[in-house]
Amino acid sequence: MNDAKGHKYVLLELLVRFTLLFAFIASEYGEPFQRKIHPDELWLYKNPRTDSYVPTRILWVIICIVPFFIIFISNLLNKGKADGIHAFLALTLSFGINGVVTNAVKLIVGRPRPDFFYRCFPDGKGDIKFPCTGKKEDIIEGLKSFPSGHSSFAFDSMVFCVLYLCGKLQVFNQKGRGKSWRLIVALSPVFLALLVALSRTCDYHHHWQDVLVGSMLGTTIAYLCYFQYYPSLNHPNSALPYSILMTLPRTDLSDSNQLKKSDSLECVSVKWI
Repeated sequence: MNDAKGHKYVLLELLVRFTLLFAFIASEYGEPFQRKIHPDELWLYKNPRTDSYVPTRILWVIICIVPFFIIFISNLLNKGKADGIHAFLALTLSFGINGVVTNAVKLIVGRPRPDFFYRCFPDGKGDIKFPCTGKKEDIIEGLKSFPSGHSSFAFDSMVFCVLYLCGKLQVFNQKGRGKSWRLIVALSPVFLALLVALSRTCDYHHHWQDVLVGSMLGTTIAYLCYFQYYPSLNHPNSALPYSILMTLPRTDLSDSNQLKKSDSLECVSVKWI
Protein backbone atom coordinates (compact mmCIF):
# COMPACT_ATOMS: atom_id res chain seq x y z
CA MET A 1 0.00 0.00 0.00
CA ASN A 2 1.58 3.31 -1.11
CA ASP A 3 1.64 6.43 1.07
CA ALA A 4 -1.30 8.17 -0.64
CA LYS A 5 -3.57 5.13 -0.38
CA GLY A 6 -2.35 4.49 3.16
CA HIS A 7 -3.22 8.00 4.31
CA LYS A 8 -6.63 7.82 2.62
CA TYR A 9 -7.30 4.48 4.29
CA VAL A 10 -6.38 5.76 7.76
CA LEU A 11 -8.46 8.94 7.31
CA LEU A 12 -11.51 6.89 6.29
CA GLU A 13 -11.05 4.60 9.28
CA LEU A 14 -10.77 7.59 11.62
CA LEU A 15 -13.92 9.11 10.10
CA VAL A 16 -15.83 5.92 10.91
CA ARG A 17 -14.66 6.09 14.51
CA PHE A 18 -15.51 9.76 14.95
CA THR A 19 -18.98 9.03 13.56
CA LEU A 20 -19.43 6.22 16.08
CA LEU A 21 -18.14 8.49 18.85
CA PHE A 22 -20.66 11.19 17.93
CA ALA A 23 -23.49 8.63 17.85
CA PHE A 24 -22.41 7.27 21.25
CA ILE A 25 -22.29 10.72 22.88
CA ALA A 26 -25.67 11.66 21.37
CA SER A 27 -27.24 8.43 22.66
CA GLU A 28 -25.97 9.22 26.18
CA TYR A 29 -28.51 12.07 26.32
CA GLY A 30 -31.45 10.07 24.98
CA GLU A 31 -34.47 9.31 27.15
CA PRO A 32 -35.30 5.61 27.49
CA PHE A 33 -38.65 3.94 26.98
CA GLN A 34 -40.74 4.18 30.17
CA ARG A 35 -41.80 0.66 30.92
CA LYS A 36 -44.87 -0.03 33.06
CA ILE A 37 -44.00 -1.57 36.43
CA HIS A 38 -46.54 -4.03 37.83
CA PRO A 39 -47.09 -4.29 41.60
CA ASP A 40 -46.05 -7.95 41.70
CA GLU A 41 -42.60 -7.14 40.27
CA LEU A 42 -41.91 -4.05 42.37
CA TRP A 43 -39.67 -6.05 44.72
CA LEU A 44 -37.14 -6.34 41.89
CA TYR A 45 -36.60 -2.58 41.95
CA LYS A 46 -36.62 -1.84 45.72
CA ASN A 47 -32.98 -2.55 46.47
CA PRO A 48 -31.06 0.17 48.34
CA ARG A 49 -29.11 2.83 46.44
CA THR A 50 -25.35 2.51 46.77
CA ASP A 51 -22.31 4.02 45.10
CA SER A 52 -20.79 2.08 42.23
CA TYR A 53 -18.01 -0.25 43.32
CA VAL A 54 -16.36 0.58 39.98
CA PRO A 55 -17.23 4.21 39.11
CA THR A 56 -17.51 5.13 35.43
CA ARG A 57 -14.30 7.17 35.49
CA ILE A 58 -12.38 4.17 36.86
CA LEU A 59 -13.99 1.92 34.25
CA TRP A 60 -12.70 4.16 31.44
CA VAL A 61 -9.22 4.12 32.92
CA ILE A 62 -9.26 0.31 33.06
CA ILE A 63 -10.66 -0.35 29.58
CA CYS A 64 -8.33 2.17 27.93
CA ILE A 65 -5.08 1.85 29.86
CA VAL A 66 -4.86 -1.96 29.91
CA PRO A 67 -5.24 -2.67 26.15
CA PHE A 68 -3.20 0.34 25.03
CA PHE A 69 -0.43 -0.62 27.47
CA ILE A 70 -0.38 -4.18 26.10
CA ILE A 71 -0.30 -2.89 22.51
CA PHE A 72 2.46 -0.41 23.38
CA ILE A 73 4.66 -3.03 25.07
CA SER A 74 4.11 -5.51 22.23
CA ASN A 75 5.11 -2.96 19.60
CA LEU A 76 8.04 -1.77 21.70
CA LEU A 77 9.41 -5.31 21.84
CA ASN A 78 8.66 -6.16 18.21
CA LYS A 79 9.17 -2.71 16.70
CA GLY A 80 6.07 -3.11 14.53
CA LYS A 81 4.57 0.26 13.61
CA ALA A 82 1.97 -1.22 11.25
CA ASP A 83 0.80 -3.69 13.89
CA GLY A 84 0.32 -0.87 16.40
CA ILE A 85 -1.81 1.10 13.96
CA HIS A 86 -4.07 -1.85 13.14
CA ALA A 87 -4.38 -2.88 16.79
CA PHE A 88 -5.46 0.69 17.57
CA LEU A 89 -7.98 0.64 14.70
CA ALA A 90 -9.43 -2.71 15.77
CA LEU A 91 -9.73 -1.68 19.43
CA THR A 92 -11.30 1.72 18.75
CA LEU A 93 -13.74 0.18 16.27
CA SER A 94 -14.88 -2.29 18.92
CA PHE A 95 -15.27 0.54 21.46
CA GLY A 96 -17.37 2.58 19.05
CA ILE A 97 -19.67 -0.23 17.95
CA ASN A 98 -20.08 -1.52 21.50
CA GLY A 99 -20.98 1.92 22.85
CA VAL A 100 -23.58 2.64 20.17
CA VAL A 101 -25.20 -0.81 20.33
CA THR A 102 -25.27 -0.89 24.15
CA ASN A 103 -26.85 2.55 24.43
CA ALA A 104 -29.36 1.84 21.66
CA VAL A 105 -30.59 -1.28 23.45
CA LYS A 106 -30.74 0.59 26.78
CA LEU A 107 -32.99 3.28 25.27
CA ILE A 108 -35.24 0.81 23.45
CA VAL A 109 -35.73 -1.60 26.37
CA GLY A 110 -35.92 0.89 29.25
CA ARG A 111 -35.58 -1.71 31.99
CA PRO A 112 -35.56 -0.24 35.53
CA ARG A 113 -32.47 -0.76 37.66
CA PRO A 114 -32.66 -2.77 40.91
CA ASP A 115 -32.61 0.50 42.89
CA PHE A 116 -35.18 2.30 40.72
CA PHE A 117 -37.81 2.68 43.47
CA TYR A 118 -35.44 4.79 45.58
CA ARG A 119 -34.45 6.83 42.54
CA CYS A 120 -38.13 7.50 41.97
CA PHE A 121 -38.96 8.10 45.64
CA PRO A 122 -35.75 9.06 47.51
CA ASP A 123 -37.50 9.07 50.89
CA GLY A 124 -38.78 5.55 50.34
CA LYS A 125 -42.39 6.71 50.62
CA GLY A 126 -44.52 6.58 47.54
CA ASP A 127 -46.60 4.52 45.18
CA ILE A 128 -45.31 3.48 41.79
CA LYS A 129 -48.70 4.48 40.35
CA PHE A 130 -47.89 8.14 41.03
CA PRO A 131 -45.26 10.39 39.39
CA CYS A 132 -41.70 10.14 40.68
CA THR A 133 -40.42 12.82 43.05
CA GLY A 134 -36.68 12.20 42.58
CA LYS A 135 -34.21 14.03 40.36
CA LYS A 136 -34.93 13.69 36.65
CA GLU A 137 -31.38 12.62 35.75
CA ASP A 138 -31.46 9.89 38.43
CA ILE A 139 -34.78 8.61 37.14
CA ILE A 140 -33.60 8.56 33.52
CA GLU A 141 -30.43 6.71 34.47
CA GLY A 142 -32.59 4.36 36.51
CA LEU A 143 -34.29 3.19 33.32
CA LYS A 144 -31.05 2.15 31.60
CA SER A 145 -30.42 -1.17 33.26
CA PHE A 146 -30.41 -3.53 30.24
CA PRO A 147 -27.79 -4.34 29.16
CA SER A 148 -25.00 -3.42 31.56
CA GLY A 149 -22.68 -0.86 29.97
CA HIS A 150 -19.92 -1.57 32.48
CA SER A 151 -20.07 -5.27 31.59
CA SER A 152 -20.17 -4.77 27.83
CA PHE A 153 -17.26 -2.31 27.82
CA ALA A 154 -15.20 -4.38 30.27
CA PHE A 155 -15.59 -7.56 28.24
CA ASP A 156 -15.16 -5.73 24.94
CA SER A 157 -11.82 -4.34 26.10
CA MET A 158 -10.51 -7.36 27.99
CA VAL A 159 -11.59 -9.99 25.44
CA PHE A 160 -9.80 -7.92 22.80
CA CYS A 161 -6.71 -8.09 25.04
CA VAL A 162 -7.11 -11.87 25.32
CA LEU A 163 -7.33 -12.29 21.54
CA TYR A 164 -4.42 -9.92 20.96
CA LEU A 165 -2.22 -11.73 23.48
CA CYS A 166 -3.21 -15.14 22.08
CA GLY A 167 -2.13 -13.95 18.65
CA LYS A 168 1.12 -12.39 19.81
CA LEU A 169 2.08 -15.33 22.05
CA GLN A 170 0.91 -17.77 19.35
CA VAL A 171 -1.03 -19.74 21.94
CA PHE A 172 -3.06 -21.85 19.50
CA ASN A 173 -0.62 -22.55 16.67
CA GLN A 174 2.23 -25.05 16.52
CA LYS A 175 4.74 -22.67 18.11
CA GLY A 176 2.76 -22.07 21.29
CA ARG A 177 0.72 -25.19 21.95
CA GLY A 178 1.68 -27.14 25.03
CA LYS A 179 3.07 -24.06 26.78
CA SER A 180 0.63 -23.39 29.61
CA TRP A 181 2.17 -20.09 30.76
CA ARG A 182 1.25 -18.49 27.44
CA LEU A 183 -2.39 -19.47 27.84
CA ILE A 184 -2.50 -18.19 31.44
CA VAL A 185 -0.95 -14.85 30.49
CA ALA A 186 -3.32 -14.47 27.54
CA LEU A 187 -6.44 -15.25 29.60
CA SER A 188 -5.53 -13.06 32.58
CA PRO A 189 -7.33 -9.87 31.37
CA VAL A 190 -10.71 -11.62 31.34
CA PHE A 191 -10.62 -11.97 35.14
CA LEU A 192 -10.54 -8.18 35.41
CA ALA A 193 -13.63 -8.02 33.20
CA LEU A 194 -15.36 -10.56 35.43
CA LEU A 195 -14.66 -8.48 38.54
CA VAL A 196 -16.12 -5.36 36.92
CA ALA A 197 -19.19 -7.19 35.64
CA LEU A 198 -19.98 -9.00 38.90
CA SER A 199 -19.59 -5.78 40.89
CA ARG A 200 -22.65 -4.40 39.07
CA THR A 201 -24.93 -6.91 40.79
CA CYS A 202 -23.27 -6.40 44.17
CA ASP A 203 -23.90 -2.63 44.18
CA TYR A 204 -27.50 -3.11 42.96
CA HIS A 205 -26.96 -1.17 39.74
CA HIS A 206 -27.89 -4.10 37.47
CA HIS A 207 -29.83 -7.34 37.41
CA TRP A 208 -27.89 -10.51 36.63
CA GLN A 209 -29.51 -10.73 33.19
CA ASP A 210 -28.19 -7.25 32.36
CA VAL A 211 -24.66 -8.30 33.27
CA LEU A 212 -24.86 -11.58 31.35
CA VAL A 213 -26.14 -10.01 28.13
CA GLY A 214 -23.75 -7.06 28.43
CA SER A 215 -20.81 -9.44 28.82
CA MET A 216 -21.91 -11.50 25.82
CA LEU A 217 -22.40 -8.36 23.74
CA GLY A 218 -18.94 -7.00 24.53
CA THR A 219 -17.33 -10.38 23.87
CA THR A 220 -19.03 -10.75 20.48
CA ILE A 221 -18.09 -7.26 19.29
CA ALA A 222 -14.46 -7.66 20.41
CA TYR A 223 -14.28 -10.99 18.55
CA LEU A 224 -15.68 -9.56 15.32
CA CYS A 225 -13.51 -6.43 15.37
CA TYR A 226 -10.29 -8.26 16.20
CA PHE A 227 -10.66 -10.74 13.35
CA GLN A 228 -11.49 -7.92 10.95
CA TYR A 229 -7.79 -6.97 11.18
CA TYR A 230 -6.03 -10.17 12.29
CA PRO A 231 -5.97 -13.81 11.08
CA SER A 232 -7.25 -16.81 13.02
CA LEU A 233 -5.38 -17.71 16.20
CA ASN A 234 -4.14 -21.02 14.76
CA HIS A 235 -2.58 -19.27 11.75
CA PRO A 236 1.22 -19.77 11.58
CA ASN A 237 1.59 -15.97 11.55
CA SER A 238 -1.17 -15.17 14.04
CA ALA A 239 0.92 -12.33 15.49
CA LEU A 240 0.73 -10.30 12.28
CA PRO A 241 -2.20 -8.20 11.00
CA TYR A 242 -3.61 -8.83 7.52
CA SER A 243 -1.91 -5.70 6.18
CA ILE A 244 1.51 -7.24 6.86
CA LEU A 245 0.54 -10.77 5.81
CA MET A 246 -0.45 -9.45 2.38
CA THR A 247 3.09 -8.10 1.87
CA LEU A 248 4.88 -11.36 2.76
CA PRO A 249 6.63 -13.20 -0.10
CA ARG A 250 4.75 -16.15 -1.51
CA THR A 251 7.51 -18.45 -0.31
CA ASP A 252 6.62 -17.60 3.28
CA LEU A 253 2.98 -18.35 2.63
CA SER A 254 3.80 -21.64 0.92
CA ASP A 255 5.96 -22.60 3.89
CA SER A 256 2.97 -21.92 6.13
CA ASN A 257 0.80 -24.15 3.94
CA GLN A 258 3.41 -26.90 4.07
CA LEU A 259 3.39 -26.60 7.85
CA LYS A 260 -0.37 -27.06 7.91
CA LYS A 261 -0.10 -30.12 5.62
CA SER A 262 2.55 -31.71 7.80
CA ASP A 263 0.34 -31.18 10.84
CA SER A 264 -2.56 -32.93 9.11
CA LEU A 265 -0.31 -35.84 8.06
CA GLU A 266 0.80 -36.24 11.66
CA CYS A 267 -2.82 -36.39 12.74
CA VAL A 268 -3.57 -39.07 10.13
CA SER A 269 -0.60 -41.18 11.20
CA VAL A 270 -1.70 -41.01 14.82
CA LYS A 271 -5.14 -42.26 13.83
CA TRP A 272 -3.64 -45.29 12.06
CA ILE A 273 -1.47 -46.13 15.04
